[in-house]
Amino acid sequence: MALPAIALPMQSGTSPTPPTLPQPPDGSALSPTPGLGRRMACWLYEGMLMFGVVFIAGYLFGTLSQTRHALDNRNALQAFLFVVFGIYFVWFWSKGQTLAMKTWHIRMVDRFGAPVSQPRALLRYVLSWLWFLPPLLAVAPFGLPVGEIAVLVIGWIAVWSLSSRLHPQGQFWHDVLAGTRLIDSKPKALGKQDTAHG
Repeated sequence: MALPAIALPMQSGTSPTPPTLPQPPDGSALSPTPGLGRRMACWLYEGMLMFGVVFIAGYLFGTLSQTRHALDNRNALQAFLFVVFGIYFVWFWSKGQTLAMKTWHIRMVDRFGAPVSQPRALLRYVLSWLWFLPPLLAVAPFGLPVGEIAVLVIGWIAVWSLSSRLHPQGQFWHDVLAGTRLIDSKPKALGKQDTAHG
């Protein structure tokens, strides 16, 4: 004996909702990009804080390697600092902010606005050396004085930072390549409170 078919009631005007896939942001769904001046101020402040990291890392390296002279084991020290900087930045970027970024209310997210994974933070760390490597590699064969090299590096930093104005959202190009974004994390101003309380 066949069982009668039972029709389930359905609400009128409803239809199944398809799953929503993340879409690349158009700049309106996420917080705005901080101004270039604030990002560069954060960049300079970050550099000041890194002096402390360099001091501690250099002291640790000298103690472990029993280095007596500053020029001894120079290449090994540079490699050690590269690793220490990587650990510092990858750790903090994967948490959203470094200490300098907290001060200047800047946060790092991926292109969809989600927290940055450690592999992506590592990729950004490697790409962030575009701030320095191009001019250093360009002048390496010429043996220029330190002062001239410093001028060229500073000039390149200015060019690299200003080139962010060519991006539709004003992001640095190493962020674009790494799939990351710097966004404004300033606390939103409280809306006007209702003055009618009864």
